[in-house]
Amino acid sequence: MSKRDYSLLGEDARRAVETGLSAAEWYHTEIPRKEMKALMKRANQPALRDTIILFGLMIIFAASGIALWPSWWSAPFWLAYGVLYGSAMDSRWHECGHGTPFKTGWMNDVVYQIASFCMVRNPVTWRWSHARHHTDTIIVGRDPEIVAMRPPALFHIAMNFFGIFDAIKGWSRMLLNASGRLDPEEATYVPETEHQRIIRIARIWTAIYAATIALAWAMHSILPLMVIGLPRFYGAWHHVMTGVLQHAGLAENVLDHRLNSRTVYMNPISRFIYWNMNYHVEHHMYPMVPYHRLPELHEMIRDDLPTPNSSIWQAYKEALPVLKRQLAYEDFFLKRDLPPTAKPYREEFHRDALGTPAE
Repeated sequence: MSKRDYSLLGEDARRAVETGLSAAEWYHTEIPRKEMKALMKRANQPALRDTIILFGLMIIFAASGIALWPSWWSAPFWLAYGVLYGSAMDSRWHECGHGTPFKTGWMNDVVYQIASFCMVRNPVTWRWSHARHHTDTIIVGRDPEIVAMRPPALFHIAMNFFGIFDAIKGWSRMLLNASGRLDPEEATYVPETEHQRIIRIARIWTAIYAATIALAWAMHSILPLMVIGLPRFYGAWHHVMTGVLQHAGLAENVLDHRLNSRTVYMNPISRFIYWNMNYHVEHHMYPMVPYHRLPELHEMIRDDLPTPNSSIWQAYKEALPVLKRQLAYEDFFLKRDLPPTAKPYREEFHRDALGTPAE
């Protein structure tokens, strides 16, 4: 059983660079250039529609929760508001960080800044973090966004359904940055020229949270925190539920997204909250394709991909037994089967995963 060091400053990080796993060339399903160019074309209308719906619903739910406060009748409205604040903002942060939902650049930037605040992710730090995630997807020691490590911290993941660790880490990092410092791991992927922007944003956020807490203290009520802050806890469950499925239980240290990413068919409500990131193999192969074109991309390349999971429930039925085995045997993982029409895996990189695939 091989031991892994997931820190960005450890031995596995050095080894990934030396062996060529870092910043390497990834497998891509071939798509004609003309068709790819059409898929990557951006448009404002779909994202404007979805953003108006999102913020409109948030206003309605928050206003209803405030009007009915402190009655228990307000609870359903807060729960709905929380999912949009603490989960839908995760996918908006993600997509607008790529700059693909809107054709107009400032629209992407505005939604990205709002979503970053809601998710307590510094918009400068996390833009660079996510760039690294795409460059070195699930490469041990290089990817700062691996959720299910080996062995998986299942208690940690379970608590994050309520935002316990992630949110607290986000606020802790915010206060660290507001003090004028960066975490050592942040400094490995964020250019020094960006450090002052990180600090400035963290100080603005700290002031907003301080004002919200002061208002709650003055009102002798947590109501202001139900609008700003607490939804990051009680609304986190959906983005964790969907996010865990992106890569959990699959191969590490490989250069084929069909091996380390998972596409899951989901219901329309979850797809709206998740902004079509359930098409995750497709997104990693072609991250500049806007979210509203991912179903179309999926249909174009599905003959070269593993069979998608049929639902969230079915995906967890597949992933959980693998994670359970990884608790005792780190190197066990699920190797996805390809259809006969697909190009074969690059087996030399599959072997470099240092793992034992599920039969």
